Amino acid sequence: MTSSKPPKLAARIERWPIAGAFTISRGAKTEAVTVLAEVSRGNHTGRGECVPYARYGQTPEATLAAILSTEKALRGGLDRQALQGALPAGAARNALDCALLDLEAKLGGRRAWDLLGRPTPRACTTAFTISLGTPEAMAAATAKASSRPLLKIKLGGDGDGDRIAAVRKEAPESELIVDANEAWTPANLEQNLAACEAVGVTLVEQPLPAGQDGLLARIRRPVAVCADESVHDRASLERLRERYDAINIKLDKTGGLTEALAMAEAAQALGFEIMVGCMVATSLAMAPAMLLAHQARFVDLDGPLLLAGDRNGGLRYDGSTVYPPDPALWG
Repeated sequence: MTSSKPPKLAARIERWPIAGAFTISRGAKTEAVTVLAEVSRGNHTGRGECVPYARYGQTPEATLAAILSTEKALRGGLDRQALQGALPAGAARNALDCALLDLEAKLGGRRAWDLLGRPTPRACTTAFTISLGTPEAMAAATAKASSRPLLKIKLGGDGDGDRIAAVRKEAPESELIVDANEAWTPANLEQNLAACEAVGVTLVEQPLPAGQDGLLARIRRPVAVCADESVHDRASLERLRERYDAINIKLDKTGGLTEALAMAEAAQALGFEIMVGCMVATSLAMAPAMLLAHQARFVDLDGPLLLAGDRNGGLRYDGSTVYPPDPALWG
């Protein structure tokens, strides 16, 4: 970084109303609770946004405290590389990692991908999520989104065959991926996979609970299966090779873009396909993940489309096409 002034750190919890409700197998929510980190030096401020996730034992308050706990280290010269060892993988490190990279780009007058030696992001197609509900409710939501080329369907266990059949009827031309969020069991796994195969689902995400997914290595998988809750960073990859065909890389799990980029390279070397995913959050959380899109078979960065309103200067969405961020937003 070019300025000699020590950086200043600020962070806060933000709440973003969701358009309607977002429902998965673990429950429903009507707002996205995010934590914003800002690292400033001189007239420049780098920003990063994260989503603390209760599934991983995170709270907004603890995440905020973890971010603020690095203030002294940042003033002493903590950079992105040192940050990887200073905080564990997770939401807090993600916000700081992305904020530091954003600041570095602003101070240097270069785009983040140029600093990292990565390809310039291009517009790409993102999945659009259909929340879990009754087959009738999901069919009605799908009918409104049937022109979108890629739909991600949230499932919940019992009755999922009826749900996915109802969705397919309303979106005969869309590519479908489904996400069970750990809700299937050994008793219904093969039946639900067969139901997905019958309607041409391309990918099934996290059917069994993390740590209880060994059965996936012992059955025929008629549809490709993607790890989400079972995979966090590079250390997670090796033991999943026999169980999964793809992995979902989310910056809130990896602890930022720095680890996510390294993880994508390692995963591809092991033969995994890549999904780049997100939590429900604003465009500021999506923007860094755009640097992974060119390596991904599936891009799932629709978080802002699920909100009642996005951050000012957010990403441009044209239907299901999402465009790279402007410098004022990030990077």
